[in-house]
Parts: sequence; C-alpha cells; structure tokens
Amino acid sequence: MISNVKMKEEFDVESKHGAFYTGGNLEWHHNLLFCQNKSSVSLLDIDKGVVVLEVGEKYSEASDLVQTFTADRDQVVTSHKSGSIKLWKHDGALVKTWKSIHKGPIVRLVLNGSLLASGGSDGNVRIWNMENQMCVLGLKGLFGIVNVVEFHSGRELVFASGDDGKIATWCLKTGTSMVTYNGHFSKVTAITFHEDTQHFVSCGRDRVIMLWTVGVATAVRVVPTYETLEDIVFLPNVLRITAKGGVDSEGMHVATVGSNGLVRIWDMGKSAEIFVQTNSLVSKAKEDGRLAIQKLLFDKERDMFAVVAADQTIVLHELTTFNVVKQFVGFSDEILDVVFVGKNDSHIAVATNSEDIKLYESATMNCNLLKGHTDLVLALSASKVNCNLLLSSAKDNTIRLWRLFEKGICECVGIGMAHTGSVDSIAFSNLTATFAISASQDTCLKVWELPSKFEKNSNLLCKCTEVAHQKGINSVAVSPNDKIIATGSQDKTAKLWTDSLELIGVLHGHKRGIWCVRFSPVDQIVLTSSTDGAIKLWSITTLNCLKTFEGHDASVHRAEFISNGMQILSGGADGLIKLFNIKTAECVNTFDQHEARVWTLAINQNETGFITGGADSFLIKWKDVTEDRLREKANDANKRILQEQQINNYLQNDELLKALTLALNLARPFQTLKIVQLIIKKGDYGLTDTIHQLRNDQKDALLKCVTDWNTNSHNCHSAQLVLNILMKEMQTGHFWPVGLNNAVEEILPYTDRHFKRLSKLMQDLHFINYTINCMQPHAKNK
Repeated sequence: MISNVKMKEEFDVESKHGAFYTGGNLEWHHNLLFCQNKSSVSLLDIDKGVVVLEVGEKYSEASDLVQTFTADRDQVVTSHKSGSIKLWKHDGALVKTWKSIHKGPIVRLVLNGSLLASGGSDGNVRIWNMENQMCVLGLKGLFGIVNVVEFHSGRELVFASGDDGKIATWCLKTGTSMVTYNGHFSKVTAITFHEDTQHFVSCGRDRVIMLWTVGVATAVRVVPTYETLEDIVFLPNVLRITAKGGVDSEGMHVATVGSNGLVRIWDMGKSAEIFVQTNSLVSKAKEDGRLAIQKLLFDKERDMFAVVAADQTIVLHELTTFNVVKQFVGFSDEILDVVFVGKNDSHIAVATNSEDIKLYESATMNCNLLKGHTDLVLALSASKVNCNLLLSSAKDNTIRLWRLFEKGICECVGIGMAHTGSVDSIAFSNLTATFAISASQDTCLKVWELPSKFEKNSNLLCKCTEVAHQKGINSVAVSPNDKIIATGSQDKTAKLWTDSLELIGVLHGHKRGIWCVRFSPVDQIVLTSSTDGAIKLWSITTLNCLKTFEGHDASVHRAEFISNGMQILSGGADGLIKLFNIKTAECVNTFDQHEARVWTLAINQNETGFITGGADSFLIKWKDVTEDRLREKANDANKRILQEQQINNYLQNDELLKALTLALNLARPFQTLKIVQLIIKKGDYGLTDTIHQLRNDQKDALLKCVTDWNTNSHNCHSAQLVLNILMKEMQTGHFWPVGLNNAVEEILPYTDRHFKRLSKLMQDLHFINYTINCMQPHAKNK
C-alpha cells in the first residue's frame, strides 16, 4: 500500500488571509466594509468574506502610514503620517496628492459631495474643495484634538468637537461660527443626525446621551447611561426586536456602544433604555476607561448593524433578531497554532495572541470566537477519532475540551486545572478519544481522562503527572497505537514515555532546544525539530538518530509527516516551508509566502493540502498541485516533440522562414543558429530577406539569440552577420528592440575579442604571404 502512495512535489497557495483592519476608522458602503489597514484601506466584501481590493501602498517598514480616511461611492481620501492627503478611486488608482495645512496629524476626515472636512490635532477644522483640492475654509475655536467632525445634510453646516466637550458649528458658505452646544463635561466621541434633520444626538466619555435641536444651544434630553460611550447611531422610528427582552416601539430610537461591550437601545422621547443585548460576543473592558467596542455602524438597506470591537473583531447582527450573521477578524497578530476540526475539515481552529480561539468555516472563512480562556491560547489539538472534539491550552495554566455541534456551534465541555505554568502543548490519543496529554512550562507532563458523556464546563480528571524535563516542555505527541508518548523540551532533549508516564529513553543530539516532536504514522520512528535548524529522525527501539535533515537557516518550529510517512513538511523561523523526501534526505521543494517566522502548520485529512500560520498574521491555505504540474510537464513534452517534428518538416521542405519563426517562438537559440547557418549557405541576401519578414518581437528574440551565439568563437561569424542585418533594420526604422542597452553591453566585449582575434589572424595571413613572396626567387633558381 505504501508503494502506491504518490510523492508530493508542488504546492500552490489556494488562499491567503491576512490582516485587513488594524484599528482606526471603518466605514460601511453597500456590501463593502472600508477598513483602515496600516498603509492602505482594505475593501472587505461582507457577502464573500474576502478582501476584494487594497487602496493604497503595500505595507513595509518605510511605508507612509494611513492615519485616517473617509470614502463615498466613488472615491477614497486618506491622510498620512507624512502630512499628505491622497485622493484615490475605488479601483485603487491614485488621483492626486497634496499637503495638509494642519500643524500636526489629521484625526478625522469626512466627505460630503464635493467638500471634504478634516479635523486635526491642532484644534482646527479645514474644509477642502475636492474639485481642485483647495482649502476654502479654516475653522478655529476648538480645544485639543478634533476627533468628531460631521456635515449636516439638511443645512450648510459643519459640526465638530474637541477635547473640552463643546460642540461647535460653522456656516459652510461664510465660515462664520454659529451655535456652540455646551452640555458634555468630558470628551464627545460621536455625533449623529436624525432623518428629520432637526435633531441630533451626541455621546461621550461623561456617560450621557444628549438630544439636541439644531440651532438651539440647550439640550432637549440628557440621558445617563452609566457607561463610557464610544459611538451612537439612530435606528428606525418603528422598531421591532424579537430577541430576548424584545421591543415593539415607535419613536426616536438610538443605539449606543461602549465599555460594557453591549449594544443598548434607548427611546429618546422617553429618556429610557428599552433594550440591552444579551448575546454580545464582545467582552467588557477589563479596566475603567478602556475600550470594549469602538464603533457601531448601521445599514438601513440590510437592516443590520456592525459592532467593531477594540481587538479589531467585526460582528454583524440582524437588527430584528439580534442574531449574529457574520464575524470577521480584522487582525490576528501572531498565529501560534492551527488545526482542522469537524467533518471533512469543515472548520479551522486558530490560536493567536488572544485569549479567544478563532473558529473559521473553511469554505467562507466566516469566524466565530470561542471564549473561555483568561489568557493567551498557546496550543490546539484535534481528535482523529472524533472530528468534532478540540483541545486547547493557554497561559492561564488550564486546558479546555471543546465540542463542535451542528451549525458551527462550539461549546466548552471540559476544563483541566492542575498545571502551575503556562501549558504550551497538548495532544489527543489516536485510537480512542479517551485521554489527552498536556505539557507545560512547569516541566510537568500530565495525562487527562476524557469523559464519554459531555457536560458543559465539567472538570477533567488528571490521571497521572510526571516531572519530565529540566526546562519547559514545548511539544508533546502520542504514538499511533497510544502506547508511547514523546516530549520535546528547551533542555535540548526529547524523551519517550509509556502511557503511564514511565520513562522509556532519552534522545540526545540536538544542540539547542526542541520545538516539535511527531511519531511516524507507519514506522517505529519519532521526529524532532529544533532551534538548531535541524530535523532528526530517531529509532524508537534503539533510540539512535537515523537521519538528519538540514535546510532551514533558523529554528524549525513545526514539522509533520506526510505522504504516509514518506515525506516531511516543515516550517521555520526563516519564513520558509520545506518539503523533504525521507528516503533521500533531500529537500524536494521550498515554499516562500510568509513574511516572518512560521509558527504552525496543519495537514488536512486526505493530504490534498495544508494550512500555515505565522508571526506575519497570515493564514495561508495550500493545495497539492503535483499531479497538475506533472500533467503540464507531460503535455509540454508532447508539445515539444510535435514542434520539433514541425521544424524538421519545414527544413525538409526548404521552408526556412517558417522554421526560423517557429524556432524563435519556442526560444531555442541553438536550433535557430542551425537554421540561420542553412540560410547563410544560400547567400547573405537570403538571410537579409528572411530577417526583414520577421515581426518586431521575433527580431527581438533573434537579437537575444545573437547575444548567446556571440559568446562562442565558432558561432561569431553567424552572430555578426545577423547583428549587422538587425542594425540596418534599426537604422531604417523596421526594428525597435527592447532592452537594447543590455544587449549592447553583453555583445560588445565578445565582439571586441572576436575582432582582435580575427585581426591577429589577418596579420598572420599577411606574414605567410610575405614569406611565400620572399621564397619565390630562390625556388626559381633551383
């Protein structure tokens, strides 16, 4: 059966999922979320769950970071760290760049037709005419950073607020200061206008909502919320919510978000709270004054709202039912571990620099957050027997058992609390899902009994414990028959244990700490990968090192067996993924897509692909294309044979122009040379006529061939003849070469050498003639 396993050689990127929202502004236009992403603005299609376009430059250390942006149906305007403002089309084309006049960063941008308003850290608001990108108004009078700027849709007014809690208004025609709304005692965080254009509401850090009439300086309503508020939106006047604690109300309704991590709905006419969200996926801010939710967006067309959490998670809810429609993770930071979960690998569980596990649907990449751990999740493991079981371990010194139910719902069904240090690795048993192994920085190895019946948040029983290493344990694995356990540690050793944690043996050989241990699925072999950049195979019976694989220039964080144990797939700190053949110990291929260290990789059930994650926050899906490439190579070989036969047929029929054209199209310099030499035998004029009939791209290919031929003295005559004809073609305007300078640089040195050699031959020839002439008189006398 093993002999029938097809070795893998090629993998291609199927999809690449990285950061699309790293904090800052976010806007919703139709089916697109415009998300601030370091040096660009990412356009996320909420229906497909993918980024369809990046507006701006690709991020690098030298990038000019976007500080804020605004967008409408046709254009995007960004302000940058350099102090420039850039206008873009939605297709990513840069229209114009100009300097802002603000003395400091721009904090807020708002578009309104042909006008752009910018609020800066200098306390000023500037109005720009977008037709000519000119500043038409400079509005002063605010204190501190201007982080709230809004146009009034019904009147030619602009509203803005700084750090002092005052809301100022100006006339857009004259720039005259109008009404100043005093009422807030702390920073105003949001302003929004009612559809009647006569009222607006404001919220702030002073934990109140204020209802105002436009043009009247005194607040109509002041509603205490007892929560630091970050955003507020108006909802429909007729509001019906069927969720728990439902609402059936008519009036002026607003929704607020803030430090509590909940959406709360208020009837401003009654100054009363009428609904509190009960299914929030956002945790309450841990400290007073910290953010939980930083933005709330409402789409009237879809009757949906988006909650933007402080950890860059975006949750879409239906307004009527408050059901979660979709979740998107804008920024994952470093991806520490990843596993496939569910039937047919329906889900992907990802551990990042977060206390929440991100559970993605493989098909749509829609995300759910699994909450339970109280510190960073470090490791994940999926059961081979029960594909719906998932284990996780974290810095909170605990392990958790999760069960995936229908419709993608995943619940914690077990908690293990016995370690005194962060649990860095965890593994399921392979034959049955009856026990699990955990390894920790407390140097302890533990065996846990898993329940046969699952109850929510039940306690897991620790069967046995052993102090396994002198330093923290980075990896643990269970053999295919569940009889042997392997551990790898920072103490440079790997150890083998029985299922009751009795020591079998120690594997010495690595020069630095071990990151990963794995058992072969078919042989009595264990694999280790280390910080020393080496991968080693060890015999379980003799404890000897059988082979060492080298190729990585840095730590090898993860290595997995593939192709029924005949190959190894590894990822390292050099950002590379390497594929090794075990039999030959050779690196078959190297894949370079990550921009930083690769922390983890997971292979799917049928080994048709794998997924990797790293410090660059990219989650990359790979697919096996070995058979496709072999098929392509076979097709190319057949095509070459047919083309060779076609060229031979042309030569036999004396159709030299067709033969030359085909040889040039196939980029075959040697065969082209043979055809040129055949044409030369018929006379130079025949060569001139033939070259004259070629297309410009074919002449360019011929010039490249001349560059190759000219390096060999045996072919210099043909090369110089063709070069001479091509030069004449250039002089008459029939040939426009691409990269002429490079060609001349390559041709000149060899041409000079050929000229000197031929000149020396001519001198020798003249000397021979001179010698013969001198000998002739003496020959006659004899």
